[in-house]
Amino acid sequence: MQPVILFIHGFGSNGFGSKAQAMRRYCQQHDIRFLAPSLPVIPALALQTLEELIEQLSAIIAPQPLCLMGSSLGGFYAHTLAVKYDLPVVLINPSMHAGTSLRRALGQAVNYYDDSPYEWRESYVETLESIEPKYPSPLTADKCWLLAQTGDELLDYNEAVNALPHARQTIERDGDHGFVGFERYLEEIVAFFRHASDAAA
Repeated sequence: MQPVILFIHGFGSNGFGSKAQAMRRYCQQHDIRFLAPSLPVIPALALQTLEELIEQLSAIIAPQPLCLMGSSLGGFYAHTLAVKYDLPVVLINPSMHAGTSLRRALGQAVNYYDDSPYEWRESYVETLESIEPKYPSPLTADKCWLLAQTGDELLDYNEAVNALPHARQTIERDGDHGFVGFERYLEEIVAFFRHASDAAA
């Protein structure tokens, strides 16, 4: 059965970042439903938006399976939601400790879409810290796939490796935070989602 894929973007990004666009094009070519919403900066609102979207989508598309993807901060959200709703998930250079990693961004930040400034506040960091799940993650290799590159200049890939001991893990040497060559995995990601969804059926 074809999955329905929800992609969650990272900090300061939007639903039209390079990885979302690559996945969107692939899904369009293969008649797969794909969503990549541009989320609010405020974590509480972003999470509330995603929870509402997941709950409504799951009811509408059933019995088609809903699957999650997330990059960086989006990986943090995606993992949290995958645990809550028991959904398959692919995490790309995810931030597993988003509150800690984004504390260094306090103050003025820039939206990558149009370079517009916004304020990243202490209360946002505190929200991320408050919703951080307990690790190690319960997600197993049939439900969670970690894609990480050791050359990530913003996050220590070891944090994801250690937080997701039971997940399928693909760790590439070098690369960067954007995950160089992400397009190589599009077909395999969809196959992973199909397998995870069939196993859960």
